[in-house]
Amino acid sequence: MKPIAPRHRTSARTLLATGLITSLALVSGCAKSEDDGADKDKNSTSQGDSGQVVASPSTGSGPTCAIDAYGAQKIDLKTATVGFSQSEKEANPFRIAETASIKAEADKRGLKLLTANAQSQFSKQISDVQDLIAKGADLLVIAPLNSDGWEPVLRSASAKHIPIITIDRKINATACKDYVSFIGSDFVEQGKRAADRMIEATGGKGDIAILLGAAGNNVTTERTKGFEDRVEEKAPGLKIVFKQTGEFAREKGQSVTENLIQSKPGITGIYAENDEMGLGAVNALKGAGKKPGAVKIVTIDGTRNAVQGIVDGWIDGVVESNPRFGPLAFQTLDTFTQGDKVTQDIVIQDSEYTTDNAKSDLGKAY
Repeated sequence: MKPIAPRHRTSARTLLATGLITSLALVSGCAKSEDDGADKDKNSTSQGDSGQVVASPSTGSGPTCAIDAYGAQKIDLKTATVGFSQSEKEANPFRIAETASIKAEADKRGLKLLTANAQSQFSKQISDVQDLIAKGADLLVIAPLNSDGWEPVLRSASAKHIPIITIDRKINATACKDYVSFIGSDFVEQGKRAADRMIEATGGKGDIAILLGAAGNNVTTERTKGFEDRVEEKAPGLKIVFKQTGEFAREKGQSVTENLIQSKPGITGIYAENDEMGLGAVNALKGAGKKPGAVKIVTIDGTRNAVQGIVDGWIDGVVESNPRFGPLAFQTLDTFTQGDKVTQDIVIQDSEYTTDNAKSDLGKAY
């Protein structure tokens, strides 16, 4: 391992992120979805204040991890090789923006970055990460497809004392033993906020459906729990009468909604656990001859097309899940590899798009 060289970085805002004051740079690059045009791509370069922010309180909030406790050695991030494993096909704007953010921050810092994409196949992601280790990755950033099944990777990384940061989804393992930190949103809270939007949109009455995310990860489980708990607590007049996975995919969300319209023609609202499924639901409603707003739709992510859906009257609310992990992921690695403590669960603060701000804040969407 190589000795550490001191360094400094400039950012748009100062954060209390990992038990000490750190700073994050805003990411100006963004991604397009399959139906974005050239004008939208051009606009995506000026997103305003769209970087990730650590939710308050951050200092001293929860257990921490230090490199000696983890069993690794101090290294200089500037001279290290970082491996990044992406989980899903980059047709989803969230994944495109996530990868772009990681690459942009690595490039900004002048780091050597190895990348792999599992193409939504978990067995491939396991072999991808094993390959990154074999190619000499000193540090790993993983966006897990599933939460379970990581034992082979964890054994390989542990044998070589390679620190692991997971982003967006958790793995079912022990923090500061199997991995260093998880960086992501409070998914239960996202579900609750989505429920609040649905309650407001429907007046707290009617039959609603849930388009579940993919099975086998904490995001789906927690977004469902948050939504159902809040509806039960605040709106007993809202009945969840349909739940089916749309696998976080637009095409699947559309086909599930087409079946929903046939089986539950009086459906009042649809909660889609990501934007792509919500946009699929919009396509299905258009195909069925429905008018904008006839069925209330609330989604989670914050993609440009979903926010435009609010402007156009098809979607009633979008809870953001910010994919721009690059600055915070590399700042966490930088802090950790220098020997300072980092928080094991780093929760980011997400915004929200409604009819009040969708048009003005469209440029912040990805």
